[in-house]
Amino acid sequence: MEVKLKEKEKFEDETVILERPEVNLWKDAFRRMCKNKMAVLGAIIVTVLFILAIFAPYIAPYHYAEGSLINNYAKPGTKYLLGADFMGRDLLSRIIYGTRISLSVGIVGAVTAFIIGVFYGVVSGYYGGKVDNIMMRFVDIMYGFPTLLLIILLMVLFKSTFAIATPGTFAGYLNTIDRAFGGLFFIFIGIGVTAWIGMARIARGMALSLREKEFVEAARATGNSNLQIILKHVLPNLIGPCIVRVTLAIPGYITFEAFLSFIGLGVNPPTPSWGMLISEGYQAMRSYPHLAIYPGLALAITMMAFNFMGDGLRDALDPRMK
Repeated sequence: MEVKLKEKEKFEDETVILERPEVNLWKDAFRRMCKNKMAVLGAIIVTVLFILAIFAPYIAPYHYAEGSLINNYAKPGTKYLLGADFMGRDLLSRIIYGTRISLSVGIVGAVTAFIIGVFYGVVSGYYGGKVDNIMMRFVDIMYGFPTLLLIILLMVLFKSTFAIATPGTFAGYLNTIDRAFGGLFFIFIGIGVTAWIGMARIARGMALSLREKEFVEAARATGNSNLQIILKHVLPNLIGPCIVRVTLAIPGYITFEAFLSFIGLGVNPPTPSWGMLISEGYQAMRSYPHLAIYPGLALAITMMAFNFMGDGLRDALDPRMK
């Protein structure tokens, strides 16, 4: 870091005062991340994926449900760049539309984990004592269930119970919402139930440490309320590591959705999902391997891009790297 010399009036001892320039944490982190080539590459890929998801109707050559049995299992060529599936639907178009599903699940899972996990962990860690003991025992109980198994059980419950619910009831209303989302609503609930647990433990540990710091004690001594201390002093100091943690968790949420769709508990057909496309392509793997390879590549590239970007954020926001 550059250090500027600032000229001052000369005293008898001719002291020269060194002035350190003001540094913005986020600007410094951005500059550091830009030096990480793999992180920049990951961020570019993620940006392209978001563009594909937002403008899918304008970028995809065909609608994801448009097909003809005459062109079923068409090989990659001029009409269908990546080939067609068993119903003659363009594979490239379905992969592009599938980007919406994967990114939606990843972002909703990340936002849910961040909001609930940070709030829960900060309250538990800052107040401590009985509050912390009660709140963290609930987290321990949730940790006792395997995450993927719990999500599968929730999805089986949602798909079996709510699908036959009477219209006009609360369960029927939820089923209507799920159909409107193409089967994504129950996936959001299933992932949201478990996504915040790890974030809560991280936020709680950092809050326990921060509440004993000198600047927090000074704020408490000057008459600041607990809410003011949390908002002004605790949250700003833990939000960076929490952002890194939730970014690195996005590939896991995308994997959950892909696995659920692969075993038939994900989105509702004909809504395309990369996991569903891999499942459909797997059944014809020997004769038409491209039907499973291309969706698998899309899933792998997306997960690597988020991992690269998360690693870059972790290095950029780590104060020990300064």
